This record gives sequence, C-alpha cells and structure tokens, in this order.
Amino acid sequence: MTQRTPRNGDMTGLRVLVVEDEAAISLLLEDMLLDFGCEVVGPAARLGAALELVRDETVDLAILDVNVAGEPIYPVVSALADMKVPFVFSTGYGSAGIKDLYRDRPVLQKPFAQHDLQQKLLQALQEDAQARP
Repeated sequence: MTQRTPRNGDMTGLRVLVVEDEAAISLLLEDMLLDFGCEVVGPAARLGAALELVRDETVDLAILDVNVAGEPIYPVVSALADMKVPFVFSTGYGSAGIKDLYRDRPVLQKPFAQHDLQQKLLQALQEDAQARP
C-alpha cells in the first residue's frame, strides 16, 4: 500500500479496490474512478476474490459493497483496517446496515452521483491522513 493523500481533490494515480456484485454498479464505479484519474483494482464480485486482491495488490483506497453476493463484507473490511487502507462503504440501506464498529466510516448511499462518490472518497482519505501521526 502507498500512503498518498491527494492535493486539492486530485486522485490521479490512486489505486482503488472496487468490491461490488452488481455489474451495472461496478461498471459505473469503474467509469467514475477512471474519470478521477484513479487506477481500478478489480473489480471483485465475490468475497474470496476481494480478499485475494487485498492480499496480492497495492491498494490506496477501497469502495466496498456491504453485502457481496449474499455475504457480509467484513472479512475484507478487517483486512483493510489491519493494513490501514481507507475505505468507503457502498449500500442501498444507509449506515443502519453497517456494524457499529465501522459506523464512523464514510457511506456512499446507492444510487449515487459522481460528485457524491468523489466527496466520500476524499473524506475517507482525509480522515485517514488525520488519523496518522
């Protein structure tokens, strides 16, 4: 993982893991991230594939569907948290469906616009930078 904080909202070159089981949403996320200048890692539509990507790839940031193909995303969340990789939850259910331990993390409410995605990603990066000494 690289420790990069964007300047003035520039996310060029950030490697963003996408974990999303709905193909249309996954494609939308990829297009938006590419527009921001990010490199997309994945996408992963299954929990096992997401865990492999976390283990094998360099990731600066992640967007995580809370429920991936019927499985909760928390094993991936735990791995990312251990590696100190910031992440954003993506869900149609709001923060109510997120474990208490992670309710302070940014939540992208589906459906979302490109501006919403950008704001949540920058929020996650900013909060991560503030948490570091």
